[in-house]
Amino acid sequence: MRKLLIVDDEIEIRRMLSRHFRLLGYSVEVAENGVEALQKMSENYTEVLISDIKMPEMSGVDLLREVRSQYPMVRSIMITGYVTLENALACMRLGADTCIFKPFKDLDEIELAVKKAIDSLDCWNSKLRELRGMK
Repeated sequence: MRKLLIVDDEIEIRRMLSRHFRLLGYSVEVAENGVEALQKMSENYTEVLISDIKMPEMSGVDLLREVRSQYPMVRSIMITGYVTLENALACMRLGADTCIFKPFKDLDEIELAVKKAIDSLDCWNSKLRELRGMK
C-alpha cells in the first residue's frame, strides 16, 4: 500500500484529502504543521508528502527543505492558497514535484500529481535495485 503524508493547518483540507486518497487505496497519515510532519516521518515510512505552504510553526517551504535534506527519496507535492511567484520558485528550487493552487476545482490535478510522484519513485527504486544487482 502506497504511503502518503498530508500536511495542512486547515482540518477540512486534511479530512477531504485523507478521505479521498484512502478511498483510492492509499495509506494516509495527516499532520497539521511541519513540526508534526517531521515527527511522523521519523516514525513512519512516507513515499509522498502533500503539504500546504503557509502554516504556523514551520512553513511548507521550510518543511520541504528539511524533507529534501533528511528524506531525499520522498516525493513532494506542495499546495497553496497564497499564490505568489516567490512561493512557486522556492518550491521549484527545493525540488518539489509540483505546486497546486487552492481552492481545488476538483481533485483530478492532485490525484495525477500523486500518481506521477509514485511513478517517479518506482522508477528510481528500480534503478537502485538494478545498481545493487537485485533486479
